[in-house]
Amino acid sequence: MDSTTRLGMVGIGNMGHGIAATLVGHGYPLTFLDHPGNQPTDDLVAAGAAKVGTLAELAGAADVVILCVTGTPEVEGVLLGPDGILAHLRPGTVVIDHSTAIPSSTQRIAGRVADAGGRFLDAPMTGTPKDAAAGQINLLVGGDPTLFEAYRPLLAGYARKIVYAGPAGSGHTLKLLHNFVSIGFAGVLSEAVSCAKRAGIDIGLYVDVLANGGGKSTMLDRMRPFIEDGDTSAYRFSISNAAKDLGYYTTLAEELGAERAVAGAVRSIFAAAVDAGHGAEGVPELIAVLDAR
Repeated sequence: MDSTTRLGMVGIGNMGHGIAATLVGHGYPLTFLDHPGNQPTDDLVAAGAAKVGTLAELAGAADVVILCVTGTPEVEGVLLGPDGILAHLRPGTVVIDHSTAIPSSTQRIAGRVADAGGRFLDAPMTGTPKDAAAGQINLLVGGDPTLFEAYRPLLAGYARKIVYAGPAGSGHTLKLLHNFVSIGFAGVLSEAVSCAKRAGIDIGLYVDVLANGGGKSTMLDRMRPFIEDGDTSAYRFSISNAAKDLGYYTTLAEELGAERAVAGAVRSIFAAAVDAGHGAEGVPELIAVLDAR
């Protein structure tokens, strides 16, 4: 694999756009699927990327297919649909899935990719769109270790830290475990801040106490601008995506027979916000949703 490797991408969204721009900047030939859910792509085309209208065209133009879609239904649709990637996969093509997905589905997909003559890595991301634009995301990778090592240089072109988690599905498992803790803390923090307001506690003082005590964390840093100033720019991950990831985690825990009482409680907070029409809002805005109840 080198800079002549032809890359195909599905999902030029908040994270995918940054990855695509970084790869084009490194000189890789890039083809992407034209889709209404994409961010504006004129800059990618101007930099040399090509857009196509079908998955068949994308599969035919790529040695490596990179997926940056939302979750399990989207991954299954893109790969396994009647006119999906696998129906047109060329032998030896590598599929790299950057979504957050249910590991049991990922394991099945890895088998289907192999049956079609391809190879598969699940490589979910942590980080923000700003990190993606800077080529500084983190990746948690599952799959064959030899394949992982062969494609580590490609991944290193847009990631600052890459962790090998184990066989196919392990990357998604590790991502869900990570997101349960980080989003779980966001749910706890949202409830606590809303309660502190009702109790008449100075919110700046409360956040300072947390930051200098047991509440110190990356999630507190991301949510602090909204808590103190109503600024949502530090953390734009949506409430609906948070609810989705928590749902995937509870599915994982259920399939493993693991305890999930806390996960279910936190998920219910986010799911209720989605049901009330706040799914498109950022996770920090959950505080405002709770304040209004």
